[in-house]
Amino acid sequence: MTGQALAIRPAGTAPAQLEGYGHLLNAAFGTDKFNTAALAWRYRDNPAGSVVGADAWDGETLAAHYVTCPLEARIDGAVVKGLLSLNTATHPDYQGKGLFTTLAERAYELGAAAGYGFVIGVANANSTPGFLRKLAFQDVGRLHAGVLAALPRRFSDAPVQYQGAWRENLLAWRLANPDGRYTVARRGDLTGVWARTHLPLVQCGAFLADAEAATRGGGAPLAATLFLGLEPRMNLSAFLPIPERLRPSPLNLIWRRLGTTAPSALRREAVALNFLDFDPY
Repeated sequence: MTGQALAIRPAGTAPAQLEGYGHLLNAAFGTDKFNTAALAWRYRDNPAGSVVGADAWDGETLAAHYVTCPLEARIDGAVVKGLLSLNTATHPDYQGKGLFTTLAERAYELGAAAGYGFVIGVANANSTPGFLRKLAFQDVGRLHAGVLAALPRRFSDAPVQYQGAWRENLLAWRLANPDGRYTVARRGDLTGVWARTHLPLVQCGAFLADAEAATRGGGAPLAATLFLGLEPRMNLSAFLPIPERLRPSPLNLIWRRLGTTAPSALRREAVALNFLDFDPY
């Protein structure tokens, strides 16, 4: 590391930037999933907009990286543009310097200036305290995680404050994830989407009330359906929760308003969120 101050710059989607992000993210997480195709899909090709984020540079060295991804949500009946807090990594030589907080605040400034109304995210047990204490996020509450004993065919009329707004081209983009394998099928009034997981005979399911998606294949996969999220309109009385001891980490929904188009807080009991709305699969 040089003695010069780090340069803070907006994140982008140029090929050289995507390549640099891939190297840093793969090294930080011990994986190879952050390849150019995956990052181009997530960062550049999203119909809701390119990523909003910030990078810290020490000369030609990428010291740290943080991005949020644009999304659309229906909040109290109105469609609002927001941001999903997503990828962050710091080079080992630059850790412990508060770069994540610096980059996150810069990203939120850029997002607010561009008209985005909020930032939402799903944080694990390790990252949740930092978002709450240093970045003024609301802890909306823990997500449900368990197996559905019965698949829904319709939703109840329970009130919903927040839900993803999956118009046709956004859903098509989401299902084009180069690392994902999905099944889509109509079930009564709902569109069901299932993603392959690392578990044999278990797929993660999401159910949408107003999605315009062509079905693929004959129906739901012959597998147990894992549900990750919140859904006040779905009967979870037959829900089989995953025991706490078997969960790698609790998943907490976090929220921060950026502009007047979004509420200052969310009500957990009125939030509809599924795996499509964040990025586990």
